[in-house]
Amino acid sequence: MLRLILLALAGSLYALLAAALPFPVSVTRPRFNYNESALRKRANPCFVTGSVALAKEVADSLPALESTVTCVSGVEVAPGVPDVTSGGIKFSSIDFRKAAGVSPLGFALKTFTTPDDPADADLNTLQSQLNDYLAFEAGVRSQPGTSALLGQLKGPKFFLQFQIARVQTAQGASEAQLGAAGTVEHQLGKVVKNAVGASKAEIDAVNALATQV
Repeated sequence: MLRLILLALAGSLYALLAAALPFPVSVTRPRFNYNESALRKRANPCFVTGSVALAKEVADSLPALESTVTCVSGVEVAPGVPDVTSGGIKFSSIDFRKAAGVSPLGFALKTFTTPDDPADADLNTLQSQLNDYLAFEAGVRSQPGTSALLGQLKGPKFFLQFQIARVQTAQGASEAQLGAAGTVEHQLGKVVKNAVGASKAEIDAVNALATQV
């Protein structure tokens, strides 16, 4: 009711003003062009420094990564991509390119290990290592001309996800809790598919691990 009264008063005042002035009066309401995507746009995390647009799946993961990963000032691990750290673990300390004579998967098999009983593994450590690789991947994806490096880093990244799936399964997580993409079987397929330069022995080793849950 009050709103109607105020609107009526405003209309009356406008009519009086228009009648009193010797020239026509027009009122133009300001137009605001709100762009939701622009309003929601935020600065990229410190590890995403390139100009290449990220796939939605990768972009959607950035807020969670940003809360757990920090950048190491003044240190690059690839052109334009800073070193990162999560849980006290620097990516540079687990960089698959440091191992000579083995494939990226071979490096992962030697570095991202679990006890004989995966249930006893330190899940926090594996997750921190994975966070580093996910941040490194996002940084690499944002840079142009990095397809070869991207193909190589996927092996260790998926192996870490595979190991986490093994540990969670061994600790009692059900398939429903893991989700279809989080099962050992699914992650095994990802590892094998992205095992760039891996030997048959390395592939066999991963397949053997898949049975130990």
